[in-house]
Amino acid sequence: MYTTNASRGLPRHRSRYPTERYTRWAGRALMAAIVIALMWLVLAFHLNGQWMFALLFLVLGASLAIVFGKRQLMSHRYIFPALAGMGVFVIFPLLYTFGISFSNYSSSNLLSEERVRAQLLSQTYRAEGAAFDFALYRDGERVRLYLQGGALAPQAQDQRFVTAPLNLDNPEPRRVGLQAADRSPAGEPLPMREVIAARPLLQGLTLVVPEGPELQMAGLRSFAPLLARYEARDDGSLYDRRDDRLLTPDRETGFFVADDGERITPGWPVAVGLDNYTKIFTDPDIRGPFLQIFVWTFAFAGLTVAFTLAVGFVLATLLQWDQLRGKAIYRTLLILPYAVPAFISILIFKGMFNQNHGEINLILENLFGISPSWFTDPALARSMLLIVNTWLGYPYMLLLCMGLIQSIPRDLYEASAVDGGGPLTNMWRITLPLIMKPLTPLLIAAFAFNFNNFVLIALLTGGSPDILGASTPAGTTDLLVSYTYRIAFQDAGQNFGLAAAIATLIFLLVVGMSLLNLRLSKVKV
Repeated sequence: MYTTNASRGLPRHRSRYPTERYTRWAGRALMAAIVIALMWLVLAFHLNGQWMFALLFLVLGASLAIVFGKRQLMSHRYIFPALAGMGVFVIFPLLYTFGISFSNYSSSNLLSEERVRAQLLSQTYRAEGAAFDFALYRDGERVRLYLQGGALAPQAQDQRFVTAPLNLDNPEPRRVGLQAADRSPAGEPLPMREVIAARPLLQGLTLVVPEGPELQMAGLRSFAPLLARYEARDDGSLYDRRDDRLLTPDRETGFFVADDGERITPGWPVAVGLDNYTKIFTDPDIRGPFLQIFVWTFAFAGLTVAFTLAVGFVLATLLQWDQLRGKAIYRTLLILPYAVPAFISILIFKGMFNQNHGEINLILENLFGISPSWFTDPALARSMLLIVNTWLGYPYMLLLCMGLIQSIPRDLYEASAVDGGGPLTNMWRITLPLIMKPLTPLLIAAFAFNFNNFVLIALLTGGSPDILGASTPAGTTDLLVSYTYRIAFQDAGQNFGLAAAIATLIFLLVVGMSLLNLRLSKVKV
């Protein structure tokens, strides 16, 4: 007779209970491991002085423990990965960039004050007039280091020292004592090529002179006393022994400043308030190029949308023509540029527009006797960008217009034909008005995309030709995004603070366009 667990008085699903229990404990163990790993990251970033990253992972670990530790928040577990990813990869970079914009963070002000102080205190200099010429002599399978010349004291103008036999295969840093020598070791010194081969050994040696300073390698031919250049004072200043001057920390600029006003690099980041933002609009060397690039960015994005829409709309209208044969072939050929990766097309166009060997100038020179300077003339460079970007963007507009045109009822065109309307009348009075409302949010999205079209500028012109008189790297074809990139990574000073300020302004502009897009998307068609 067949019996069930219930008929025998046993709990239901008892056979599955151990599996569920093990699964639950495995999940808890995994969560604990993740939280421990995040706490380890918090500690590591905190010890390295990166408090913002430490705070990020602290918040992430705490929220993870709370969401997955309480049953009341079970419904939030499914959306937590998406929120955590948005926080780590979107919100935190925005806040970090916004924070940097209020500092002088740059390649000259990169380390913390403690690390700057430690780096300066680790610097050494060679004492003048105390260098020893050296030579290497073979001693069986080892070598001896022989030093001669120099002056450790005024009364000792000619001193000779020799080391014990050294193993060339052991380049580990170590201290070696010197012995006074009356004459040179027997044999000929090793040639320079063997001295160069033994450089790892020599650079790791610290030679201890009897009743004298320690010596280290100062070149391929000499050892010299290397003395600590800076001496720390109780008031936080540093004394420069080599140049006999005092360095005082200036916490408003983030540099150690010498008596004569010289700033000693590297420095450390300090808060500068709104200086980076005011510099954009008040410094003539930055304001002029910034405004020029600002206007060109809007013009580039607007003209690109206008040209791509015009080409895409006209082609989409022609493809709806009933008398046109082979529509499928034409559609495939016209959409092909959309299938080719953009960077490949850009590089191909860069070769075609080459001023000396490009196919476009070759054709123009043979037909009209002209050879335009596409990459050196600002107007031609901007025209080239618009031509290439129109080629890259019209297939997208073509697909949008084709889909919207097909949604228009055919009865409207039949009624227009009865009233004597032609193709142009249908396009201006029926097609275009009906597709513009649903197309407007997509046009704003295309405008925002081209507003930050970094790839095109970086691969085709690199921002060139440059704007003369600019104190920062700025070109006539730069967009705001490429201008920001050049300030942050191509400028000699790498002014990350100024670049972050410009990036914040770009973000605000894009947010404004996104809000406009959302507002227009709610309009009923």
